[in-house]
Amino acid sequence: MVVVTGAAGHVGGNLVRALLDQGRRVRVLVREDTRALEGLDVERVQGDVLDLDSLKAAFDGAEVVFHLAALISITGGQHGRVHRVNVEGPRNVATACLDRKVRRLVHFSSIHAYAPRPKDRPVDETRPFVGEDAPAYDRSKALGQQEVLAAVQRGLDAVIVNPTAVIGPHDYKPSRMGAVQRMLYRRKMPSLVAGGFDWVDVRDVVAGALAAERQGRTGQNYLLSGHWASFPEFARLVQQVTGIPVPSLVVPLWLAYVGAPFVQAVAGLTGKMPLYTLEALHAPRCYGPVSHEKAATELGYRPRPLEETLRDTWEWWRTHDPELARTTSGSG
Repeated sequence: MVVVTGAAGHVGGNLVRALLDQGRRVRVLVREDTRALEGLDVERVQGDVLDLDSLKAAFDGAEVVFHLAALISITGGQHGRVHRVNVEGPRNVATACLDRKVRRLVHFSSIHAYAPRPKDRPVDETRPFVGEDAPAYDRSKALGQQEVLAAVQRGLDAVIVNPTAVIGPHDYKPSRMGAVQRMLYRRKMPSLVAGGFDWVDVRDVVAGALAAERQGRTGQNYLLSGHWASFPEFARLVQQVTGIPVPSLVVPLWLAYVGAPFVQAVAGLTGKMPLYTLEALHAPRCYGPVSHEKAATELGYRPRPLEETLRDTWEWWRTHDPELARTTSGSG
């Protein structure tokens, strides 16, 4: 039996499908939105990573646990909720795994757990964790990872994976980057921002996590990166794949920083998620290339080309979003 927390998310939905393709029995810990799991032959149990008893019940009889449940935030600590979910959550998951004698835990951390500087050298697993001056989400992922490592010292067999910016199909909610891609498809993006990030296909992240389950070393973590591209390069590839024109205006990062408080204030008045915030600009400003050499050497990890990911993602969105199919009829 394999248990997946965060199974209804973007990575979780893809992971569950891969596990089922392997013929494995899957139990998923769910709360509310389960669109990513519709039609899948899985056992569903209600639970919360902040409720230790619910985790112990969910992990009963489990051989492996994949812990993906997390709270991504570009708007600060959200009154302590980010810390609770991303730090206390992994602590509870690790404790429940020890209590239920789970054979192996695969914990999903993030590249954001690691200090981005110096920017002129690729980030790898030897980088220190982010410091107190980092955004709340970044700090929480670093502290959550350390909670899992502390449990390893208590006898837990755990391995950790650190994806970069995840994109790809089966993005039902959608994810933040999925929402950005939909804006590009619908020509709702007024301009692009300078800077860039490392983009990785969700299917490659899943393959890396499954390889980590099989052959990752206990207490080790593996950066699952893909390919670095600037936002303008990313948008041009989207245009190349879809045939949909993308914005030609590129706003420099310094100007985006000046405008961020205004963008966030307007979003607060309208009740919508801001297009970007100061925290959202942190990654494209600070992170350069990310090395996946360790994962390649020890896990056989090989990320596919970015263009292939964008093409497959576009085809998935056109199939699963009727409104998008109508508004972009004849494109691509």
